[in-house]
Amino acid sequence: MQRLASVRLRLTPATVERYRRFHFLLIFIGLCGHAFAQNTTPPNSAIGSQDITVRSQSNLVLIPALVKDQHGEIVYGLQADDFIVEDDGVPQAVHLDETPEGQPVSLVVAIQRGRRANYEFQRMLGLKTMLDPLFATGTSRVAIVEFDSKVDLTRNFTRDESLIDADLENLQAGDEGAAILDAITYSINLLKAEAENRQRVLLLISETRDHGSKAKIEDTVSATGSSNVSMYALAFSPGLSNILDTERGTNINEMHEGVNFLDLGYRLAQAMRKNVPNTVASMTGGEYELFMSRKKFEIHMNDFTNHLHSRYLLSFAPKDPHPGLHQIRLRLKDPGRGVILARSSYWAKAAK
Repeated sequence: MQRLASVRLRLTPATVERYRRFHFLLIFIGLCGHAFAQNTTPPNSAIGSQDITVRSQSNLVLIPALVKDQHGEIVYGLQADDFIVEDDGVPQAVHLDETPEGQPVSLVVAIQRGRRANYEFQRMLGLKTMLDPLFATGTSRVAIVEFDSKVDLTRNFTRDESLIDADLENLQAGDEGAAILDAITYSINLLKAEAENRQRVLLLISETRDHGSKAKIEDTVSATGSSNVSMYALAFSPGLSNILDTERGTNINEMHEGVNFLDLGYRLAQAMRKNVPNTVASMTGGEYELFMSRKKFEIHMNDFTNHLHSRYLLSFAPKDPHPGLHQIRLRLKDPGRGVILARSSYWAKAAK
């Protein structure tokens, strides 16, 4: 007994401090478990005091990020501490999550059929073949949306490749509208209904300017920012296509009207000032490409399918998620390692 007492007397202050911290840790775990069981937020929770919800499970903002080097090749092997993320200028603790191998994909293909879009159909003949890798997984779900002045759901989500092929073979010319904002908003709402564990992707094939949407720009911004949807845009320019088709003689029915090059130049300049697909793709961290030939279209589609599973899945818990649009800035600590394509914003809503 005397020996045991001498051992107790020789406990150092550091050892006592470790036991004290361990005791407090057990108490903290017990309190958290009680709060979870009661489905309540601990009294001092910053999230509870803000009364804010973010469109994501566990109050996390997800940032799928594609990193390319100076040659356009994908950069692999980066870690969480290679990235810096800011939310409205405030640095955030960023986490790098493991992307499940073969994560199932839900894809909406939104295709413009209005205005001169029917002249682009011949350049999109390889679309069916380029979707083959997605259907080969057996887990992908694809929907087809077509739009002119109105938006139509041609095919709801399906794993049946033959149904999608038939729809793409039966594309028809539409009216004089190109309601791009309406199509984007409609497609994002479709994707929001898909399971959380699925990668949600919108592939938009359209011209660059909106013609006739009923949705306001802020509605599309809100829908885009409050979802974890990545949008890829393959765009065509009606003006450039008209010139090229005239040179090729593939738009005979329009040639008698002549080509007003001054008007075309003006419309092209306006399109550059307001490019809806490029802007929205940038917001979601997707990619934007302009195609003027079938070869270019197929090259960009091949990149699209290859890049689907090449992204880093980053996330952070906002420190101050005020309601409204938040600006995200994601960059590499070493800028020389590559260029990042990632979402530039998210939308936080006040709790009801």
